[in-house]
Amino acid sequence: MTIERVGIVGAGQMGNGIAHVFALAGYEVLLTDISGDALIAAVALIDRNLDRQVGKGLIEPLEKAEAMARIGTTQTLTDLGQTDLIIEAATERETVKQAIFDDLVPHLKPDTILTSNTSSISITRLAARTDRPERFMGFHFMNPVPIMQLVELIRGIATDEPTFKTCEAVVAKLGKTSTASEDFPAFIVNRILMPMINEAIYTLYEGVGSVQSIDTSLKLGANHPMGPLELADFIGLDTCLAIMNVLHDGLADTKYRPCPLLTKYVEAGWLGRKTQRGFYDYRGDVPVPTR
Repeated sequence: MTIERVGIVGAGQMGNGIAHVFALAGYEVLLTDISGDALIAAVALIDRNLDRQVGKGLIEPLEKAEAMARIGTTQTLTDLGQTDLIIEAATERETVKQAIFDDLVPHLKPDTILTSNTSSISITRLAARTDRPERFMGFHFMNPVPIMQLVELIRGIATDEPTFKTCEAVVAKLGKTSTASEDFPAFIVNRILMPMINEAIYTLYEGVGSVQSIDTSLKLGANHPMGPLELADFIGLDTCLAIMNVLHDGLADTKYRPCPLLTKYVEAGWLGRKTQRGFYDYRGDVPVPTR
């Protein structure tokens, strides 16, 4: 299958990064969001991030200009129907993703490949609601997309080999590395990462250590580039909670029970960097622990 035009659903943190790397790799990109302001902000952010790459000598000014020219935007979801590959990067809620695919399917070309950037939701279940489960798979980028080198490719039970091979070739053209994961809750990265973050929150909840001591211990004691609580804030505490709930519900093991403190922070609307407060308060010049 030849992929030339790529549709991306959602202009948030993940969607704009995905649009960035596809446009830079030579693909025509159509980015959609229900919010016109979100689309404007996404294009402006892509422009700034490409400028950074130019400033660092990673790309030439002409490459940046050509990439920006390949990015189109629309608030009409069904405009993506004529693209070759669609990557859904909307909110990590299954009902939202299902509604998007329900709306898209009647307008798709017969050979369009559907994918989801979900970090934890069943690919098989999402695919089963479409008319093309054999041409549906998980296409999970890491955040921030322009920097992180990994893409998890997740086959649903019906995903066929040509679809997998096509997506594998796309990842290679992006200059990234793919890994293949089976369709079990949270796949590989988050199956391992999120319980670690959840355990760090339990460590805080039980008073074993403070925010600062926990993050410092993991950075210096395990050589992690970010502490687990700092990383949770970066990911978004609502996303962390959603993934832990998927693991807990899907695997029925108490070791995946979300920490009550994580639930409390989400209830407070303290979701991390995106709301300026989480395990750190980001409203000043320097992040300050909130516990």
